[in-house]
Amino acid sequence: MKLAIYGYGNLGRGVECAVSKAKDATLVGIFTRRDPATVQPLTKVPVYSATRLKEFKNEIDVLILCGGSATDLPTLSPAMAADFNMIDSFDTHAAIPEHFEAVDKAARESNHLSLISAGWDPGLFSLARLYGSAVLPDGDDYTFWGRGVSQGHSDAIRRIDGVLDARQYTVPIEESMDAVRAGLHPALTTGEKHTRECYVVAAPDADKAEIEQKIKTMPNYFSDYTTTVHFITMEELKAHHNGIPHGGTVIRTGNTGLNDENKHVIEYKLQLDSNPEFTAGVLVAFARAIDRMHRRGVTGCCTVFDVAPADLSALSPNELRATML
Repeated sequence: MKLAIYGYGNLGRGVECAVSKAKDATLVGIFTRRDPATVQPLTKVPVYSATRLKEFKNEIDVLILCGGSATDLPTLSPAMAADFNMIDSFDTHAAIPEHFEAVDKAARESNHLSLISAGWDPGLFSLARLYGSAVLPDGDDYTFWGRGVSQGHSDAIRRIDGVLDARQYTVPIEESMDAVRAGLHPALTTGEKHTRECYVVAAPDADKAEIEQKIKTMPNYFSDYTTTVHFITMEELKAHHNGIPHGGTVIRTGNTGLNDENKHVIEYKLQLDSNPEFTAGVLVAFARAIDRMHRRGVTGCCTVFDVAPADLSALSPNELRATML
């Protein structure tokens, strides 16, 4: 399986690491919109300008897009789907149907296959929600994220005047999780499921009270949550908040029996040291599935819901039956 990376930030580096552990995959190259001479890969894979990508159309089985969902992927994914089998990690949940339609049109017209929104949420958590609701149709879904760094929220804080750097952690509320696990089926608002912790490095002459006020009242990010702001030094930030951990839990609670006499809880949990490296592992596994499905003649766009589990694994069907069934 010949793969290529488009975009070389945290996620691109994670994909490079993930491919190095996949025995059935090789990297054709890294394609960047920066000057290739300024990009230093972790391995010996060649780096090319993104302008040269179409020269490699016949050498790439699946192109892995490592751009951002806010501005890159809405236009980049349909454009790449016209020339390559492609996979992305588009994670703006509300815009997924629209994104799917644009990519599906481009992929079908060119007889390619694309998969969108592969990661852990959307992605593996989506599958957990589907399996849970299918098995326990009389029930409720709950998704909790964290404790982990939200890169988008951290960036929003860094855009405030007087902020030199910042990290924001999304923290699930344990009391709410306990109520869900107890089968109480609580109706929880967003602010009742999570709190937000902010670690901020302020400029020496900055008004910290004003910064804290701007953070706590920021709509769509913090205003609906209990938010705590800690001001720390740059040295403390680098020493204690330099990683990108994350994770979360999907819980499905439901009842069975004619009189709902039996209660059940399904729980799926992730605890990740590196959000981008784990997401990269998901991308490479689903790239394998895309390659196999396209060789069987499948075209258009699909999601994690459309992929058979066996297509994700490097093991043969016989090996899977013998070792995992």
